[in-house]
Amino acid sequence: MHDAIRYVAIGDSFSEGIGDDGAVPFPGWTGRLASGMARELDADVSYANLAVRGRLLAGVLDGQLDVALALDPAPTLITFCAGGNDLLRPRFDVRTLIDPLERAAAKVRDRGIRLALLSPADPSAGLPLGHLINSRGDAWADAVADLADRHGLPFVDVSRDPHLKRAEFWSADRLHMNPSGHQRVAELALHAIEDGPAPTEPAPARTGPKRLAEELRYYREHVLPWVQRRVTRRSSGDGRSATFPDWTPVR
Repeated sequence: MHDAIRYVAIGDSFSEGIGDDGAVPFPGWTGRLASGMARELDADVSYANLAVRGRLLAGVLDGQLDVALALDPAPTLITFCAGGNDLLRPRFDVRTLIDPLERAAAKVRDRGIRLALLSPADPSAGLPLGHLINSRGDAWADAVADLADRHGLPFVDVSRDPHLKRAEFWSADRLHMNPSGHQRVAELALHAIEDGPAPTEPAPARTGPKRLAEELRYYREHVLPWVQRRVTRRSSGDGRSATFPDWTPVR
């Protein structure tokens, strides 16, 4: 039997699990990863999730990391995935983001805690200005991968998974993954972090033309509210707190 695992996730909406409305005890790829570790490793797993939607990378490091390190008993594993919201801002600079992440990685290492890094999921295929978002995402994935390599950390390159750009893995807002997307990320993470089974290969993609009415509804229901939040400097995470702030047993 594997040693007991105390796993805490920090990050933004991706790690919070937005878009996963599947019938699982712990939604989102982080919760599915916790369940996968309990199942595949025959381990006693405790799970906490401090991620909050809308958070920029600085907000994750400043507002969640110390809380994660202060959990009692201490975590044995932390996953970090952030930067996706930074990619969508007018100003984006990789060095400004990677330096504080490197300091955070050293802080976790000095506490004797395992840290796994993930690149954010890449929604660019379905979004306006997708080419810009894709190029920024590649630059960020390269920087995180290099940091992980230099520090000997597990790295899950979600943004460049060959399947996850397909529409069937994304929810209606095209910005957050649906249950199928979260499940695939959980499988990728379990394989990279705990040497779990190789992820299941998805069925061939089904494609079809986008209908004008659907596109107009998408812009009205999802793009315009997002723009309004940017203009008014509001975040979808304003007033929200962590979904699993304390250790919860995973059966």
